[in-house]
Amino acid sequence: STPFEGVAEVLDAIEAAGSRWGIVTNKPHYLAVGVVASMGWSERSAILIGGDSLPKKKPDPDQLFFACEALGVLPGECVYVGDDERDIVAARNAGIKSVVALWGYRGAHEDPHGWKPDAMAEFPIDMIAPGTLSR
Repeated sequence: STPFEGVAEVLDAIEAAGSRWGIVTNKPHYLAVGVVASMGWSERSAILIGGDSLPKKKPDPDQLFFACEALGVLPGECVYVGDDERDIVAARNAGIKSVVALWGYRGAHEDPHGWKPDAMAEFPIDMIAPGTLSR
């Protein structure tokens, strides 16, 4: 696995701002650990939660609540970026602002506009470039 173009710059910007980032995925934890390590993110990611880390997974908000609690932040202080409707539903149910990653893995039949995210990003860099996130 390799990160999408621009993701490294976004993570650098998050860290430069003094913020933390983490990963909540529906992939089994052991697979996610390998992917995160292959990208050199093991020490950088503040938290990694897999689909089998808790009894319920997205679209249930439990994984997001767990991540917030573990990091000592309130859901309203976070942003969750995802490329699937279940990501946006989980964020909404957790009271976390959501951004649809339009560069992610999505079927041609899926319409992310209908997911009602807080924002949409065509490219990773859109999340840090002022005024580029769309509603």
